[in-house]
Formats: sequence, structure tokens, C-alpha cells
Amino acid sequence: MGIQFDSATQVFHLQAGNTSYVMQVRSGYLVHLYWGRKIRNFSGTNALQFLDRAFSGNPSPSKDRTFSLDTLPQEYPSYGATDFRVPAYQVQLENGTTVTDLRYQSHRIVHGKPSLPGLPATYTEQDEEASTLEVEMKDELTDLIVTLSYTVYEERNVITRSVSYQNKGNENLKLLSALSANVDFRTDNFDFVHLSGAWGRERYLERHPLRVGMQSVESRRGASSHQQNPFLALVSKDATEDHGEVYAFNFVYSGNFIAQAEVDQFHNTRVSMGINPFDFSWKLESGESFQCPEVVMVYAANGFGELSKTFHDLYRTRLARGSFRDKERPILINNWEATYFDFNADKIEDIAKVGSELGIELFVLDDGWFGKRDNDTTSLGDWFVDRDKLPEGLDNLAERVRNLDMQFGLWFEPEMISVDSDLYREHPDWCLHVPNRPRSESRNQLVLDYSRPEVCDEIIKRVCAILASAPITYVKWDMNRHMTEIGSAALPPERQRETAHRYMLGLYRVMEEITAAFPHVLFESCSGGGGRFDPGILHYMPQTWTSDNTDAISRLKIQYGTSLVYPISSMGSHVSAVPNHQVHRETSLKMRGDVAMSGNFGYELDLTKLTDQEKEEITKQVLFYKENRQLIQFGDFYRLCSPFAGNETAWMFVSEDKTEALVFYYRVLAEANAPLSVLPLKGLNPDANYTLDNAEVHGGDELMYSGLAIPATVHGDFQSVVWKLKAE
Repeated sequence: MGIQFDSATQVFHLQAGNTSYVMQVRSGYLVHLYWGRKIRNFSGTNALQFLDRAFSGNPSPSKDRTFSLDTLPQEYPSYGATDFRVPAYQVQLENGTTVTDLRYQSHRIVHGKPSLPGLPATYTEQDEEASTLEVEMKDELTDLIVTLSYTVYEERNVITRSVSYQNKGNENLKLLSALSANVDFRTDNFDFVHLSGAWGRERYLERHPLRVGMQSVESRRGASSHQQNPFLALVSKDATEDHGEVYAFNFVYSGNFIAQAEVDQFHNTRVSMGINPFDFSWKLESGESFQCPEVVMVYAANGFGELSKTFHDLYRTRLARGSFRDKERPILINNWEATYFDFNADKIEDIAKVGSELGIELFVLDDGWFGKRDNDTTSLGDWFVDRDKLPEGLDNLAERVRNLDMQFGLWFEPEMISVDSDLYREHPDWCLHVPNRPRSESRNQLVLDYSRPEVCDEIIKRVCAILASAPITYVKWDMNRHMTEIGSAALPPERQRETAHRYMLGLYRVMEEITAAFPHVLFESCSGGGGRFDPGILHYMPQTWTSDNTDAISRLKIQYGTSLVYPISSMGSHVSAVPNHQVHRETSLKMRGDVAMSGNFGYELDLTKLTDQEKEEITKQVLFYKENRQLIQFGDFYRLCSPFAGNETAWMFVSEDKTEALVFYYRVLAEANAPLSVLPLKGLNPDANYTLDNAEVHGGDELMYSGLAIPATVHGDFQSVVWKLKAE
């Protein structure tokens, strides 16, 4: 097993792949000692040193002035008993105080990885893949039991963390903060890396030096958000794609979160991650329990490339589930930017007919097919077919599309409700709201209260009825606003701050039941594009619409940043019309296609308006993607040039056996009398020879070490080049 415990020294040594994680029970506290490259045995060469530090108090009844929680690297620290740094949790007693003292009670080591009730999490297919350590901590005064869970994957550099609370005492408690993971580093010699942005420019790569004090990323929007992703990494100053240490944390959750790093007075760094304590509390009555979501921790000794490969492999095979996890994803055409709300069955069939002729495999009917949905002011929640637009029903339209040898998909927004809807008129209290306050709208809609089981039941019933009514094989699940007035008519006053988390538990239940009921349907998550691109959603839906911004140049940064954590098979990426509807830029069809092919490929435009030349080019793009789909969606991904560093972007895909590779190069702006560029490749077999575009033959070593010359004949702005490599 990957977990050893030395009873003499009270040391836990966790080994996951090529990494070690070491902690020790000391005076009842669980102390962090090491996380990094794998070591055979831990003998304490870098032992903790204790000094009498001024203004660092000593926990009672300790008379040792050198022992203070303020300087002790801990696994799950509290506040109020000599540690002045940010705590991992905070519990309020009935007397109003918030001081607790968790001490080690016991532990157990088990094969495999237990699931988390009601929550998404990574998993194993055989118990031998992983081992789990559960450490029971107890606050003697309150009989609060806190169990710290650590799962180590035997063949991956992955450790997952979660925490559960159980109130075994006689008085009620209130959780004010309950984070899922904490790691205390004994240095601050790091850069802080995170993924930030906004609608239309999600997950831009941000890197800056770690500084003294607190730095954090968080969401208070009721979703993981476009603005911040639940990801944080501390990286060595010299870390690059292929060099340097990276310590990464990713939260398997889709709601409010916080990811933070605090550098203290002695330049130690505390990293913690979990549900955002802002506007959160949870009443824990006697006998009740609370489960925190999971944090995935990845260590990479060889830079961001190794980090990404670890995340990609784990999320693709041990987070995503269902029949589509390992299946090639279809090429689709979505009618949204072609028609918006203005369509009928004949128009849809016309688009689908052209799509079929071009080799496209799936038609997706977007917003506007239900209720009286002629604009975005009405009908969300009324999941019944609009017979004015589709007089012969959804099943008839689906059959018309299927008769063109195409699959049929459908758009939903199941978490939202319009004020102008029959559902709202029947149940005006079913949305998130607080008494006597206006109900803020965004995109003319409100958020359904998924903390209420009856609301979840009704939405499950309505969505399932539609999915059962027609031969639907794909669902785009959208969510187009964030939460305001976060309150529930069904919860008592003392539980109102539980609403946001109860919403997420309800959402996960709805997703679990619907996706389980329709295993033949490919579900794609969307939230105004990439506003909820997180590991929690990927547990239920294996792909996400990466961004509403389909501009090829914008997508270089969006897809590059997303790829730091999330696999290519999780990224929806489409070609749209020009001028682009988001940034009004014009780029060539070739450039748009070459960017969109680096994901789950599709189109968002009116195919009936294409010229013959455009149809010919799209036919070639579709054929090329089909030939290379397996390689792109499931091959190893390597970043070669960063769009955040300059005018050029490049990445490549390599098959697992290294017999095939696909290289994409993009240049944004032309430059007069520009220097020539050379692109060193990655991931090839240095001992193999590769045919380049069915012509020249080059050694894998030469292609990687000497590099591939960018053709000097590439002229103008917004240019792209693609190479295909095959081992002889």
C-alpha cells in the first residue's frame, strides 16, 4: 500500500506515484513535515526546529515556550488557541464562542477510495489503484469528530483530500468555515499561479510572485464562475513547461469556493481550499454530520507539462464517467448563432441537410424550442414544446434530422425560471429570494431554488419527459446567471446561510438522476460558455462549452489556459461566422478551423449561407478531424508556445504509443522583416523516424532537439499551420 504508519515515531508516510507526503502526530496535533519528490524513507533530516518566538503563544497546558501553534506546520489548523494564521475551519458553540481544539484520536488505512455521499469526486475502478488514510480528530469539550481523509493513487502523483464532521455531543454546533484541505509549506520561495478572467475570456493564465500576507482567488457568485477557477498552484521561481516544481490544488466543486495562500511573519506559506466561508454556515445538530467536497492535489517535479498530463489522465479516466468517457465525441452544428430565437422546423432541417452533406454528425437545437420562447424574457421552466414553432413536435423534428443521417441534440437551462412563465405563476416562491426584497434579474431570469427537493423533483420530471419523447442523443445544459438574494423559503432563519451549498447538493442530485436515466445521451455543461468549467461538473458531464467567445484569436488564450488543468476531451470548441459575434474580428475559415480542432469540434453558423468554396473547405476540415479525432481527444497534449508570452501559439498531440502526432502553430499578427521561427517538438520517440505530412522523413530526436522550421511563406495576420507526423 502507498500509506505507511510508524507507530514508534507516529509518522505517516504517503507515497503516490513519484511523490511523498509526510506528517506526524505530535502532542496530539497532526503536523505536516514534507510534500515533494518521492523518498524511500523519512528519517527527519529536515526536522522541525522549535524556538521561543515573541508573541507566539503556547497552548495550555504547555509550559514549553518553544512550542506554539503559531509556528507549527499543521494539517488542519484551528484559530483561537495560539495560531493566528487563517484556520482551516471554525465552529461556533451554543455559548457563542468559536474556540476548538482538535487532537488525534485514531486512524485507519483502507484499500481503494470511498465515495463522498452526495458529492462528485474522483474514483477508482479497482481497489488496488489507491489507498485511503482516515485520521480521526476530536474536540474533547464538544465531542466533535473531524475525519481527515487522504487518498493516494499508487501510479499517479495525486493525493485527494476531504473532511467530514460529526457532532457526537449533546449541544448543537454551527460550522462557520469548513475547508477541505490545508498544507503548510516551510518556505515562500514560490510564484502563485491561478486561472482568472471574465465572460468571453475565461481561464487566462496568471502568475505572480508570492508575497507576504494573504493572496486568494474565490467566488461568491453561486458558481465556480468565469472570473476565477477553483484552482491554485505554487510553483518554483524557475518553473517552465518542462522544468521546476509545481504544487497544485483543484477543488471538485461547482459553487462558492476559496483558494488561498498566506505567507506569515517567518515566510512560511499556508495553502487552504474549500467552500467559501463568506455567507456560509451550517447548523450541525447533535448526531448530524457534514461532508466537505474533495480537493485534488498534484505534485509535478518537471514543470507545467507534467502537471497537466497528470490532471488530464486523472480527470479523463477517474473523474468523468459514463459511456462517453472513452468514446470519440461527434462533430456538431449548433443553430444558435445562425438563427437565435427565429426558426421553424423547415429552417432547422435546411441547416441539418447542409451539415449532413458536409459530413457533420450531430445537429443541436439551441434556445427557443419551448414555451413561448421568442426572446430571453420568457418561458424558462416551461419545458414543453412550442407548437407554434414546431407544430409537429420535437419528435418529428428529431426524426427529420435523423433521416439525414445525423444525430439530434437539444439545449436546456434547467436551473433557471422566467418571471413570465407558467411555472413561476404556479410557484413564485420556487426561486432563490429573501423576504421583502426585490428579486434581481440577470438575462431576465431568476434562479430556481435547488435546495428544495420538490423543485428538483419537478425539474427532473420535466427534463426526463422531454428526453424520453424524442430520439435525443446530446444535451447542452446551460446556466446563464449567477446567484443573488441567496435565500430559501423552505429553510428556517438559522439555516439560511446553508442555501448556496444545499443548492449545489440539489444540483448534483438532479444531474446524477438525469444522466443516469439517459446513459446514451452525451451531456455537455455550459454556463454562459465557461462559467462553470470545474471538476465537479465534469463528474456528471464529460465535456463543457469552453467559452461563448468563439473568436479564433481569443480562443488561443482561453484554450491554452484551460488546458493547464482540464483535458482536451472536456473542451467544446467550434467554428463560428465572421465578423465574430463577440469581438467582431474577421479571421479565415482555415484559422478558425485549426483553432477549433483542438477540442471537441463543431460549428456555430448558418450553413445554408456558405459559398461553394467554404463548403469545400469545411468538408476537408470535417474529414481531417475525423481522421485525427482519437488522437486529439485522447492523445497526450503538449504546449509549445504560449499566447500569454508573445505573438505565437503552438501545441501538439501525441498518441500514447508515440506513432502519431499532430502539431498546430498559430501566429496572430504579421511583422515586417520578422525573424524566422523554429518550433522544438515534444513527446516523440527520439529513436523513431517520422514522416512529415506524407513527404519528408525526420528523426524524432531531430524534431524535438533541433526543431521544426515555421515556413517563411506564411504571410499576413491570423495565420495557422498544421503538421501531421507518422512513425515509419
